[in-house]
Amino acid sequence: MPKRSSAWQRNYLILDTLYLGLYKLFGFLLWILPAGVIRVLMKGLAWFAYMVSAKHRKIIQSNLDLAYQPPVGDKEKKEIGIHAFMNLIDTVFGIIRRDGMRTDDVLENVSFAGGEIIEKYQKEGKNFILVTGHYGNWELLSQSIAIKFNLTLVGVGRKLDSDLMDKVLKENRERFNVEMVYKQGAIKGCIKSINEGKVIGILTDQGIRKSQSIEVDFFGRRASHTPLASILSRKFDLDLVPAYISTEDYIHYKVKIYEPIKALKTEKQEEDLATLTQAQADIMEQVIKEDPKQWFWMHKRWK
Repeated sequence: MPKRSSAWQRNYLILDTLYLGLYKLFGFLLWILPAGVIRVLMKGLAWFAYMVSAKHRKIIQSNLDLAYQPPVGDKEKKEIGIHAFMNLIDTVFGIIRRDGMRTDDVLENVSFAGGEIIEKYQKEGKNFILVTGHYGNWELLSQSIAIKFNLTLVGVGRKLDSDLMDKVLKENRERFNVEMVYKQGAIKGCIKSINEGKVIGILTDQGIRKSQSIEVDFFGRRASHTPLASILSRKFDLDLVPAYISTEDYIHYKVKIYEPIKALKTEKQEEDLATLTQAQADIMEQVIKEDPKQWFWMHKRWK
């Protein structure tokens, strides 16, 4: 890697400091503002983002056209699109607000359905892999499950461009027993974590190169899907436990844990991976159909 110039390093440090300053400022505002005011602010920002970001608005509308037949009306497309931005903003705001929060307070407005599924694995001393998607407040989902069931959850994600903010986010997550491995070298990091008895959590709708993906049927169309959870499930004989989080008022949240997708290992590896991956896509499609406003429609799922 070429050596960075002193000017580049200075500008990078200035940007890092600016990001941290904005993070602290928003943290202060989110602590002092009433929940109702924050919700109005979120709605305004979401509406503005939807109207201004022509690129993402077009992707949302295109995805909805591909997913639903007959097509969704323009009014409903706009409503779903604004809510998609609201969920993103809620996720980011939630990260900031939980910086310094006590673990008990994180669960104050979170309810659980299907918690006995995870408790059964724990009683039997069995590990599992948590599978979810960019649905609702996905950051709150991971932290809530880690706290509720007293486990260490290891997610897979992309490192932030800002080293300073990546460190802040890492420390924020680790306070609530959530660790991260980066996409580059994810398999190695996941194997290490599983051997340490930690639970791997995977956002199965992350963007992925077609050459690294498995094609699944998703809303009646072929779509690329990450096989990472399937690979780990087959290798370590671990069931896949789907879990999703939703909200109606952006104050109270419900975590729903679904029946496990049982581990599968036969002599036909490719068929096993295809079966496991399709099962994950089927659950996600079911969840999205229950409330499409909760999903992150900005990803190009059908390339």
